[in-house]
Amino acid sequence: CNLTNFNLTGWYQFGPSNYSNPGVLGCSAGLLAAQCERGLFQEVFPGQGAEEQLAALLEPGRPPVTAYCGFDPTADSLHVGHLPAVAALLHFQRAGHNVVAVVGGATARLGDPSGRLRAREPLAAERVRDNARALRLCLWRLFENHRRLLWAGGPGLGRAEVLDNARWLGRRPLLGFLCGAGGRLRMGTLLSRQGCRERLRSAEGMSLAEFVYPALQAYDFLHLHRRRGCRVQLGGADQMGNIMSGYELVTKMTGTDVFGITVPLITSTTGDKLGKTAGNAVWLNRDKTSPFELYQFFVRQQDNIVEKYLKLFTFLPLEEIAHIMEMHAKEPEKWGPQKRLAAEVTKLVHGTEGLESAKRCTRALYYSSVEALEAMSDQELQELFKQAPSAELVLEPGMSVLDLCRKANAIQDGPSGYQKITDGGVSVNGIRVTNPETVLILGQHILKNGVSLLRVGKKNYYIIKWLQL
Repeated sequence: CNLTNFNLTGWYQFGPSNYSNPGVLGCSAGLLAAQCERGLFQEVFPGQGAEEQLAALLEPGRPPVTAYCGFDPTADSLHVGHLPAVAALLHFQRAGHNVVAVVGGATARLGDPSGRLRAREPLAAERVRDNARALRLCLWRLFENHRRLLWAGGPGLGRAEVLDNARWLGRRPLLGFLCGAGGRLRMGTLLSRQGCRERLRSAEGMSLAEFVYPALQAYDFLHLHRRRGCRVQLGGADQMGNIMSGYELVTKMTGTDVFGITVPLITSTTGDKLGKTAGNAVWLNRDKTSPFELYQFFVRQQDNIVEKYLKLFTFLPLEEIAHIMEMHAKEPEKWGPQKRLAAEVTKLVHGTEGLESAKRCTRALYYSSVEALEAMSDQELQELFKQAPSAELVLEPGMSVLDLCRKANAIQDGPSGYQKITDGGVSVNGIRVTNPETVLILGQHILKNGVSLLRVGKKNYYIIKWLQL
């Protein structure tokens, strides 16, 4: 990885700077067709004939094309709903093209009205800056994990950059913007969009700031076209209106043919869009969603959706995905597609260490693996048992399981607590204990890492850290 111009307020650049042999893997010509077959590319804008024009632009032997996608920092982490857009950028990069991920450090101050019935709560400038910094780091991690772990190597990988539109929009005087780009955007076009019409007819209406949002996003496209030669904007299916604005502005001000591509929205089983607004986000930052939780989210996907997700979220060849599904039809009890999906996504998001952590936590929780429990770090224990109380104890001579339970406040004093143990309701490190007077033994009840995992009932866990062993 050739990393240059690294700074948190600016941008990141990855990959080689010399593309004398773009498309060397021979995959550019079929990029659109392949991603349409995967279900990743839904629509190509501006309409009839656009697919053929863009396919010609992506032919091997031609200079690499630059594509971009925007991510507004309304939270301090990306989530699973952003992964199709990230995957689309990575597929462009794998085909030898250059990609730009734009964090909306400026536009997030206004709030994207797309698909919303009411305005977003305004965010303070400092919070937007902090969120933007976190998103840049998250995007950098995804690009880097892909390059290190999911790319076979070779000169075919295009360049990837992470930019913040506060760098250009934050310095653009309002009057200059209105006299330049603002003069080329037509009010009729902006007002004709369904989302805009619905908001204008609603009791709350639409603020000027929200109304201007598509114009600022369109300026992103124009800026990137001028500075990076960007010809393609990627976005979720709900971003078509904003993509249209960008297309209109770039073509009117430069005369160049540019294109937009939409990617699918990820929804829950109830049909709600996954994300912060709906309160069902599965985050990509570890401090919000652990590798174990991310892994389990994909392991739990039903058979009727797992093939679609393998195509959307992984870089496995379609032939391999078909084989995985064929094997699943013969051995559905092994949950092969779900486990492969979970492994591929967790590796992309959290790297090899994150994947191993997720598997270790899975073995410890669901398979009562003492070896996995012994290998777990304090961070993993806290992630796995988020609600579990923890206690620090000193091992005293002759301390029993009953003593442990009482010192950890895990059972009631008196006969009922004693009975809880004799009835088999208590386990230590996954091993059920029915004799309350059982003396604690190092290596069995107290693991090599100085931890005991106490469970009372089915779901009540207690993490015990032993001192002065």
